[in-house]
Amino acid sequence: MAQAQGGYYVPHGSYWPFVGCIGLTTSVVGAANYFNGDWSIWPLLVGAAIMAFMFFGWFGTVIRESVTGFYNTQVDRSFRWGMMWFIFSEVMFFSAFFGALFYARVLSVPWLGGDDANTSRLLWDSVTLNWPTAGPGFTDLEWEPMGAWPLPTINTLILLTSGVTLTIAHHALKANERLKLVVFMWATVLLGATFLFLQAYEYVEAYQHLNLRLDTGIYGSTFFMLTGFHGVHVAIGAVTLLVITLRCMRGHFTPDSHFGFEAAAWYWHFVDVVWLGLYIFVYVL
Repeated sequence: MAQAQGGYYVPHGSYWPFVGCIGLTTSVVGAANYFNGDWSIWPLLVGAAIMAFMFFGWFGTVIRESVTGFYNTQVDRSFRWGMMWFIFSEVMFFSAFFGALFYARVLSVPWLGGDDANTSRLLWDSVTLNWPTAGPGFTDLEWEPMGAWPLPTINTLILLTSGVTLTIAHHALKANERLKLVVFMWATVLLGATFLFLQAYEYVEAYQHLNLRLDTGIYGSTFFMLTGFHGVHVAIGAVTLLVITLRCMRGHFTPDSHFGFEAAAWYWHFVDVVWLGLYIFVYVL
């Protein structure tokens, strides 16, 4: 049972972290052995199913605690701090990949490509490298970089539009305009799903027509790591927004108490900002 200590809600013991550990371990071990060709894909899928079950159950517990009035102002403040630190960790996560892109474009490629004549002659004789490049070992490989038009630009407009619809929904929630809230939340979810569909189509085009793959040297690896991890975050955000939309339809949020909505909105706007950086530094420049 829940206990109140100094007005702060202390949750009861939960088995969901244990279930999550089992699912995560099964997923990681299954993925490692699957990609090494030792196992089938089934252990990976079982681990993913356990993780999905854990998320559904654990989040359901938190939602029930919220709508039944267990949480007070101090708990709300703790949630906000936790979400801010989580987004900060995500900023550091993407900073590492942007740093790798910066290092490759500004430092290593010019160095190997001839800015230093002695280095170029000793390491890669008669090789000229300019970004975008797959690297010295891929100079004879026929491939094309992904341009900014049309799909990346269209996806940028879609994602920015989803940020606008989400903001409109937030203002509708604070104004207690339920119909407007639900309509614009569904519009946001639809735009997020459209973004993911177009990005999947972009990947198909890259593999089939541009010969651009994850193993296409430094350009391919940085391109797919940055855009791929961003796509995963968009998928997580879209699922989160779908849950929030269903909760909005059930009346779980009020104009004065809706941190669950705000947390999802913070995350989605963070995803928008990261994509703008990706669009500029990966596709345009």
